[in-house]
Order: sequence, then structure tokens, then C-alpha cells
Amino acid sequence: MPTLIVHGGAGADPADGRDELRAGVRAAVTAGWRVLGDGGRAVDAVEAAVRALEDHPRFNAGRGAVLTAAGTVELDASIMEGDRLRCGAVGAVRGIANAVTLARRVMDDGRHVLLVGDGALQFARAAGMPECDPTSLVTERQRLRWLDRERTAGAAGTVGAVALDRHGTMAAATSTGGIAGKLPGRVGDSALIGSGTYADSTLGGVSCTGDGEAIIRVVLARCALDYLKEADDATYAAQVAVDLLVDEGQGHGGLILLDWRGRTGYAHSTPLMPVGVMSPALPEPRVEF
Repeated sequence: MPTLIVHGGAGADPADGRDELRAGVRAAVTAGWRVLGDGGRAVDAVEAAVRALEDHPRFNAGRGAVLTAAGTVELDASIMEGDRLRCGAVGAVRGIANAVTLARRVMDDGRHVLLVGDGALQFARAAGMPECDPTSLVTERQRLRWLDRERTAGAAGTVGAVALDRHGTMAAATSTGGIAGKLPGRVGDSALIGSGTYADSTLGGVSCTGDGEAIIRVVLARCALDYLKEADDATYAAQVAVDLLVDEGQGHGGLILLDWRGRTGYAHSTPLMPVGVMSPALPEPRVEF
């Protein structure tokens, strides 16, 4: 059964704009479901959903991403299609508003999985992707957070989506600005297949959010699917994976998970992680915190 699940990032302040977060996640689910509900492919649906969140200034991806220690925006993203394990990713990219679409171009090109920094930007230019003024991605909200660096250092948030289409194909995508105050050139889990993103149509798909270094240490996305294979319970697998993140990864965060039957699960160790779900069984997108 076609199903889409979207997250707006673990680590948000519960008192900071719940209505705006809810509306943004709902819009992202609507964008993805517009593709999936019309019989489109899962990979197109997750790209559409994540692009909607990258374009929304309230989320830590694209316009609205957190700033590095140098006051710049550097984006990481990845996308994976679970039939043939095709994947693409970019890291530390500047001047591109939709890193998930650049990651998709890397995947479709097929020569590499991960491109970073200037190499990713050169690839984007060769592929004809539009560039933007890097300063146009800096919002006033994030500029003020950057000025108060001691309070916001390490604050994280990432967006992502997982979809199953009517052909049984699974896809997942993740995009982020990383952690506030990161060193320029730092790449987190969102650009790493198996850590921040994974999709296997025989098992399921995962998108993670939170402390990137901790997620990398435990290869969280792939571990979540291993737990799913053992337990055949999406909610249980998500929770056990988050427990692993906290206990062994020594960090906090969350993830969304979708199994090959279209059953959803999610868990987080942070105060808030907005999640949206859509399937034929639901009359409209369901958004939860």
C-alpha cells in the first residue's frame, strides 16, 4: 500500500512555533503524496517532500539552515532507492538551495555515491542545476541564533522522508544544515548512506535526525532495518534503534521508519520531532509530535 512518512527534525524547542512546524510538515506530506497518490515513484515522492521542507524557512535544511562557525550555510543530503540500492549524496555544499535534488542528480548519474564541497558544486553546474546567492539561505532567525553561539552551539535538526509506492519500491531521503556552529567542511550523517539514510525494498526505509556524530558511530539507519528484520515491528525497531543511539552512540535524536508492508514507526529521545504520515487509509495527512 502506498505510504509516506516525513519528519521535520529532532531537537526543536517544544515552545518554538509548533503551529508553524505542523503546517510545514503537512505541506511536505501533501507535496510528496501528490506524487505518490497519483501512482508516481517513491523516489520522486521523497524528493518532493524534502524539497518542500528545504524551501520552508522554519526547518534546518536549505533556506533556514543553521550557520557554521564562520556564519555560512553548508548543506548535506542523501537519497536512496531500495530496489537496486541506488543512492546519491552531497556534503558541505554551498550556493545550492535544494541539496536533496543535487543528491538525486548524483544518484541518477551513477558514477559516484558522495560528492562534497567544491566538487559537488562543480557537478551541480555541469548538471545545469540553478545556483543561488549563499546569503539568500541565511534567515534572520538563524543569524540571531549564530550571534548567540554559546546558547545554540550543537543545536541540531534535519528533515527527511520515506515512501513506499504501489510497485513495492521503497525510497528514503534526508537533508540538513547540520549542527549550529559546526566547523566549515564538517559533514554529518545526513550525507552518509547507512547512517542517516537507508532504503531496501525487501525490508524498509529509514531517515534519521539528531546528533550526527553519534548517528555515524552506530550506523543508525542500517541498524534500524536490522532490528526491523528481527522483530517485524516498525515501532519497536525505531525505539530500539534510538536506544542504541543514546546508549552506545552517546547522543540524541530520532528516526522515521517504514516497512515493506507500509507500516510506519518512529521514535526520538529529544523533546520534539514533528512527523507527518499519509496513506490511502487516511483522509488527510496526520501530523504528530
